Amino acid sequence: MQKIVKRKGSSKALTFSTPHILKAIFCLANQKYVSRAQFCKETKLGEGAVKTLILHLKEEGIVNTVKSGTFLTDKGLKISEKFSKAIPSQIFLKKCSVTKGKYNYAILLNKGFSSGIGNGMEQRDYAILYGASDSLTLKFNGKEFVFVGDQMNCFSKEPDVRDYIIKTLNPKEGDILLITSSDDKFISEISAINTALGTLETSKNK
Repeated sequence: MQKIVKRKGSSKALTFSTPHILKAIFCLANQKYVSRAQFCKETKLGEGAVKTLILHLKEEGIVNTVKSGTFLTDKGLKISEKFSKAIPSQIFLKKCSVTKGKYNYAILLNKGFSSGIGNGMEQRDYAILYGASDSLTLKFNGKEFVFVGDQMNCFSKEPDVRDYIIKTLNPKEGDILLITSSDDKFISEISAINTALGTLETSKNK
């Protein structure tokens, strides 16, 4: 990831970063071909930045392009599969008593990467770095989501929210749930992706 966002020679400073790359990979994994216009829409980047992003991904052998659009190469598919195992599911989550923003994005992190979780403060820092107003780090424990710091049941008063998350994300015992909040929809998502990436980077199982 860091290699992809490295500037090439005397080129201008890049306007995209590692969360945008992972967002692009997720987008490519869900569609056979992705146009530049679709990339712009999904990543909230300008056409020039998207063109550079695709170029960097091509140079690393992750994507290729044809008239129909950009697609993942065999190497790109392997990278996508690796991230899909680490981050098996993600959704937008409605506002509830423990989420403060207008928009809330939830990412499920495989329990194998939970060594990157402490008391949740580092995750909060990762989220705020990308503009989130709040962040929660929860653990799926005994069919409930608990705060990693004190093991208190997070959705005890809102079982409907808990049940929706379980039904939609299908967590396994010990999995981690990262939730970031913002009044901007895209920021809630990109900050969650950055939180997941930061956690994966510090995990012993990376």
